[in-house]
Amino acid sequence: MANIPPRYNADEVEGKLYKFWEEEGLFQAKPSETDEKPFCIVIPPPNITGSLHMGHALNNTIQDCLTRWKRMQGLNAVWIPGVDHAGIATQNVVEKELMKEGKKREDLGREEFVRRVWQWKEEYGEDIVKQLRLLGSSCDWKRLRFTMDEKYSAAVLEEFVQLYEGGLIYRGSRIINWCPRCKTALSDIEVEHEEVDGNFYYIRYPLKLGNSNPPQSPFNKGGRGIGGGERQGCILKEGEYIPVATTRPETMLGDTAVVVHPDDDRYRSLVGKSVILPLVGREIPVLADERVDPSFGTGAVKVTPAHDPEDFEIGLTHNLPEVKVIGEDGRMTENAGRFSGQDRYECRENILKDLKKQGYLTKIESHRHSVGHCYRCSAVIEPLVSLQWFVRMKELSEPAIQVVEEGKIKFHPERWTGVYINWMRDIRDWCISRQIWWGHRIPVWYCEECKTENVARAAPAKCKKCNSSKLTQDEDVLDTWFSSALWPLSALGWPEDTEDLKCFFPTSVLVTGHEIIYFWVARMIMTGLKFKGDIPFGDVYIHGIVRDAKGRKMSKSLGNVIDPREIIKTYGTDALRMTLLTSLGGQDIHLGDEKLEGMRNFANKLWNAGRFILMSVEGSGSHVTGKDLKLDDKWILAELQKLIREVTDSLDNYKFSEAGQMLYEFAWHEFCDWYLELVKSRLADPGEKETVSGVLLFVWERLLRLLHPFMPFITEELWQLLPPGSDKSGKSIMIASWPEVSPELVDEEAIVLTRRKIDVVRTGRQMRTELNIPPGQKMNFVIKPVDESEEGILHEGISPVKILLGADDLKIDRNAEISGKCLSGITSSGTCVYMIADEVDIKNEIERLKAELEKVEREINRLKNKLSNPQFLKKAPGDIVGKEKLKKKEFEERREKLLTHLTKLQ
Repeated sequence: MANIPPRYNADEVEGKLYKFWEEEGLFQAKPSETDEKPFCIVIPPPNITGSLHMGHALNNTIQDCLTRWKRMQGLNAVWIPGVDHAGIATQNVVEKELMKEGKKREDLGREEFVRRVWQWKEEYGEDIVKQLRLLGSSCDWKRLRFTMDEKYSAAVLEEFVQLYEGGLIYRGSRIINWCPRCKTALSDIEVEHEEVDGNFYYIRYPLKLGNSNPPQSPFNKGGRGIGGGERQGCILKEGEYIPVATTRPETMLGDTAVVVHPDDDRYRSLVGKSVILPLVGREIPVLADERVDPSFGTGAVKVTPAHDPEDFEIGLTHNLPEVKVIGEDGRMTENAGRFSGQDRYECRENILKDLKKQGYLTKIESHRHSVGHCYRCSAVIEPLVSLQWFVRMKELSEPAIQVVEEGKIKFHPERWTGVYINWMRDIRDWCISRQIWWGHRIPVWYCEECKTENVARAAPAKCKKCNSSKLTQDEDVLDTWFSSALWPLSALGWPEDTEDLKCFFPTSVLVTGHEIIYFWVARMIMTGLKFKGDIPFGDVYIHGIVRDAKGRKMSKSLGNVIDPREIIKTYGTDALRMTLLTSLGGQDIHLGDEKLEGMRNFANKLWNAGRFILMSVEGSGSHVTGKDLKLDDKWILAELQKLIREVTDSLDNYKFSEAGQMLYEFAWHEFCDWYLELVKSRLADPGEKETVSGVLLFVWERLLRLLHPFMPFITEELWQLLPPGSDKSGKSIMIASWPEVSPELVDEEAIVLTRRKIDVVRTGRQMRTELNIPPGQKMNFVIKPVDESEEGILHEGISPVKILLGADDLKIDRNAEISGKCLSGITSSGTCVYMIADEVDIKNEIERLKAELEKVEREINRLKNKLSNPQFLKKAPGDIVGKEKLKKKEFEERREKLLTHLTKLQ
C-alpha cells in the first residue's frame, strides 16, 4: 500500500488511463446476431473548424455517462463519433487564410480552392476529435465518420436523387434568406432573430385622383427624375393619401401594392383604387387581404413581394409583380433608379431625406423589433426572391409529427414535445442550395441544348431528353444540414444494408441542445422514416446551455468564454464532468469556480477515502456476514441498496443531476463523514477488523462502479488499486457489471435508528458552530433519550458518537437533571444538551449575531427595493432577475437562522 500517492494527480492519471482504455479496445463494439436490444448513440458531429467549448463538454459528458452506464449494464453499447464538414464555416476559415495571401477564392478557381480546403481539413480537421478525448469520451474511434468521406457522400447523393424522383425536391424562384456577407442562401432556421432598437417610419402614399397621370420618374420611360411631376413634393389634403408604416423604407422602391384588411372601415372604400408610389411615381393597387392586422402600425401595409416573406405570399395570391431593388451584395439594383449602387442602409438615409423634403414622411417612432442575422457571420439577412433548390416539407413532416404524438419518440424534458410539434405543423419548404464551393455539389446537370435537368448519382454522359453531351453541373452545393439529416443512417452504413445498420438502427437516444431541434432533430426523424421506414432514435434528451457564474451567455465580446481545456488543467476532467452533470436540472447551467473547486475537493475526498480503506483492510476480503454485523454496518449496507436503486432509476429517466447529487451525498457524507468515522475505532479491534474491512470493501467497490459513468478516471485508478480479495473482476471498471440491489441487505430499521444517531451528532455540531467554538476544543454534552430503547441504542454507539461530537464528556441519561448555562436542541432520539463552559462568552456571541443580522436585513431591503423597481424588471434579462430573487431568498433564510440562534442564546 506504500505505492499509493498521498495526493491525487489528475494530469498524470487521465492520459495514462485513456491510453489504456484505447489500447485494450474497451470502446469498441461488434454487431450482435442475437435479438437482444443493443445500445447505440451517435455523436452530434462537431464542425471540423471547431475547438472544444463548454457546449461540447456538456453534450459529450452526458453521452459518455449514458454509454459507460449501459456498457456496465451488459448491453452491446456503441457510441459512434464523427465530424461535420460545416460548409459555410469551413469555407470562411479558408477564405480568411487566403486573404492573408492577398487572394480570393475566385483567384484560385473552384477545383484548386476545394483542394486547399481538403488540405486544411487534413491538417486541422481532427483537432476537435483529439480534444474530445480529453473529456474521457468512450467513442468507438474505429467507426469515426466524416460527412464528406466517400461513403457518406454517396449516401447524400442517394438522398437527393430519391427525394427528387419522388417529387419532393424542386427548383424555383421563391423568397429566401440571403446573407450578403457569406453570399449564400440560408434556410429559415439558419437565421438567428435578435431584438434590436429600430424605427417605424410613417409615409403617405398619395391616392391617384381621377384620371390624373402619375408623376414621371426614372422608373418610367422619359421621366424627368425624382422630384419631377405635378404632385411631387406637395402636401396632400386629408383623405388623399393612405398612411403606411414601415421599418425598412429602402424596400418601398420595390412596392407593388398596398394591402388593407377587408373589414377595416378606414380603408374599405379605397380597395380597388390606386396609389402613387412616393419618389417612384409608379401606380400600384390598393388590395384587401385577411392576413393584414388592422391594429398593427396604420393598418395599411406596403407590399414588396421580392423582399419580404409575408409580402411574397400575398403577392402570389394577388398575382403581383416582383421588383427586386436590393441585390445579393446588399446594394441597390438598377431597379432602384438613382439610388442604384448604394448600400441598403445608405439608401435608407437618402430615401428618408427625400421623403421628408417632399412631404411624404410624417412621423418617426421608436420601435423594438426582431431582425434576422446570419447564424455564421451575424450579418443582417436580406430576404430576396431567388432561384434555388427546395425540399417539400409537408409530406415529410406529417409522419414525423405522428411518431412523436404516438410516443414512439419521446422528448426529455417532455415540454419540448409541444415545441417540436408546433414548429413541424408550421413548417415551410426548405431551401437546400448554397452558393459556396465547399460541400456536396448538387447532383444536377443542365443540358445546354434543351435546358433539361439531369439528376443522377454520377455525372451523366448525355442528356436524358435530347442525348446532347453538352451538360453543365449546377454550381451550388447542398446545405450542410441536408447531409447531417442522414447522420444516424449513414453513420451506420446506409444506403448499404450493413451489419451495423441491421444491429444498431434505430439508435437509442439522441443528446442535443434545444437550438438545433429544427436544424437537425426534426430532419433526422423525417429522413429516418423516409429512407428506412423507422424512427432514428427512441429518446431525445434536450439539455440547456452553459452560462457563466453570473448567468450570462458566454461570448467573446463579454470576455467570459470558459475553455474546458483550461478547466481540465486546473481542476481535472472528473471535477468538470461531475460539476456539469450535477448542474443539469432542466435549465441552463451557471458555471463558476466555486462549483468546480467543490468537485475537485470531492475527487480528493474520494482519493483520501480510498487510501485510508486500502491501508486499513490490507489482507482482508470483500464480504458481509449477517451474524457479525453491527447496526452501523447494516445501516451503510442498506443505504447502499437504496442508492443503487435510486441512481439507476434516475439515469433511466435522464435525471443526471439527481443521480449525481445522490452519489455525492452518499460518498461524502454518509460513507466518508459518518461510516468511516464510526468504524475507525473498530478497525483497531482485532475482533472487529475482519467484519468492518469486509463491509468497507463491499461498499467501496460498488460505490466506485456507481460513480464511474460520472467520474471515469479517478474511479478506474482507485478500482485498479483494489486488493485481490475484493469483488473486482475483469481488466477495467469500464466493463465491470453495474451494481444490483441485494434485497437481503435492505434493513429499514437500521436506516431509521442510525439516522437518529447521526441526527444527535449533527445537532451537537450545530451548537459548536453557533457558538464559534474551534473544532479542537472539547465540549461536554448530556443526551436525554426519548425512551429506554433509544437510550440503549445510544449507549451501544457511545464511543463513536463521543468522538464525532468532539466531546470531552458525554452522558446518556433519560432522567438527567440539567443545571447551569446550557444550549439544547431537539433530535429524533431525544434532547441534546451542551453544557456551556465558563470560557464561552455568550454576551459577545449575542452581539456578534446581532451585528450580522443587521447586515443581512440591509441586504434584504436593498434587494426588495431592486425587485420592486419596474425599470429593473423591464430592462434586466430574466436570468438576472431570477438570480436576484434567489439571493433575496437565501438572505431571508439566513435571517431566520440568525434569529433562531439569538433566541436560543438569549
